[in-house]
Amino acid sequence: MIFNDGESPTDVEDVREHWDVVIVGAGPVGGYAARRLREKGLSVLMLEEHLEVGKPFQCAGLVNPGAMLKVGLEDTILTQVHGARMYSPSGIEVRIGKPEVVRTHVVCRKLFDEGVVRQAMQNGAVLWLDSRPLSLEIEEDGVNLSVKRGDEELEVKASLLIGADGAHSWVRRTLRMGRPKEMMVGYQIEVSGYVGEQGKLDMFTGIDVAPGLFAWAIPNGDTHRIGVWSRAEDLDGRSCEQLLDHLMKRSRWAERFADCRESARFCGPIPCGLLRRPWRDRTLLIGDAAGLSKPTTGGGIGPGFEAIDLVIDDLANAVNQDRLSSKDLKKVCKPLRGMRKKQDRARALRDLFVTSCDDDELDQHFEIFSKPEVIQLINKEGDIERPVPLGLSLLRKVPEFRGLAIKAGIELLKTR
Repeated sequence: MIFNDGESPTDVEDVREHWDVVIVGAGPVGGYAARRLREKGLSVLMLEEHLEVGKPFQCAGLVNPGAMLKVGLEDTILTQVHGARMYSPSGIEVRIGKPEVVRTHVVCRKLFDEGVVRQAMQNGAVLWLDSRPLSLEIEEDGVNLSVKRGDEELEVKASLLIGADGAHSWVRRTLRMGRPKEMMVGYQIEVSGYVGEQGKLDMFTGIDVAPGLFAWAIPNGDTHRIGVWSRAEDLDGRSCEQLLDHLMKRSRWAERFADCRESARFCGPIPCGLLRRPWRDRTLLIGDAAGLSKPTTGGGIGPGFEAIDLVIDDLANAVNQDRLSSKDLKKVCKPLRGMRKKQDRARALRDLFVTSCDDDELDQHFEIFSKPEVIQLINKEGDIERPVPLGLSLLRKVPEFRGLAIKAGIELLKTR
C-alpha cells in the first residue's frame, strides 16, 4: 500500500529504461526534489526501499512554518508550538515564546511524507516501492543502475542520480563521497500521560540527561514525543536509551513522567555538516545524505527544502543540457556554500553556549537567560531556522555574555 487510502495518484506504470533523474529515497526531501524537477519538465523516478512511504521515521516530527508553506500540508499538523520551557541542570526554568507566534508545527510524519510524495506523483513523478539499488556505474552518457524491485532485478539508466537516502546513504557510501562533519545519535519514544503545557515543548539539559545537547518533550496531539540526542564522543560509554531512562525515572523532573505509558520508539543517527563535495559526475546528494540537518536542533526537512530551491533552476538546466560533470555540478551547488557557512556558525555558537559547557557553566548561562530583558530579546529575535542572529545579539547586547564574545569571535572566524 502506498498511501493510507490505498490509492496511487498514477494509474499507468511507467517502465521506461532511461530517466532524466532517478532519486534514491522517497522521504520528504526526496519527494520535494521530485516535485520540483517534474515542474521543470524532467522525467523522475523515485526508488523507496520500504513497502510504504513514511515508515519508518526517525525524527521528532517538527516542520517549520516556512517549509510548510512550500508544500501546503497543514492537514498533517497535530500541534502548533509557540514556545518552550527550558531547564538547566539544576532546574533553572526559562520560558520563551508568545502564543500568537507559531514557531514550529508538530506533524504526523507518515501523513506528511505521504503528502509530499503524493504531490510529486500528481506532477508526474513515478514511485517504485520495495526497490533499492544494488550497484551503479557512471558512464559518459549516464548512470547505469541495477535495481532490486521486489523479486525482480532491473536495469535503469539516468542522466542524473540523486541520493536522498538518509544518514546511512547507500549512494554516499558506494561512491565514497565522505561523511558529514558530525553524526549525532538520537533516541525517542512516544508516550501518553506526560505533564506538559499546551503549545510548548520542554527542553532539559545536563550531563546526566543529554551531555553536550538537550533532551525534549514535544506535544504530539494526544501524546508526547520524549527524546534525547548527543554526540557519540560525549556519551562516555552510555547509550541514549540509558540517558532517557535517567531523565524519566531518576532526574529532578521524573515526577512529570510518572504516569507515562510508552506506545512507540524510534532511534537513528542525525547527520549535521554539509559535505564539502555533495556531488560528483552525474550524482548529487541532498537532505540527510548530504549532512544538511541543523546542528542546533537536528531538524532536516527545512534545510533540505531550502537546498533544493537554491539549486533547482540551474540543476534542471544542467540536466536539459546534459552538462552533469563534477565540474558542472560544482557550479550548480555554489549557492549551498552559504548554507554550509550558516551551519558552521550555528555549530560554533551552539558549542559556545551549550555543547562545550559543563553543568555549572550551563547553570550560569541559564541564570542569564532567565532575566526578563534577555527573555524579551529571545522572543523578539529568536528563530528556530536562524539561530545565528540571536546568538550574535546575545553576545553583543547582554553584558554578562561579553566574556564569551572574544572566544566567539575567534571561533566564528574559523568558519569563514
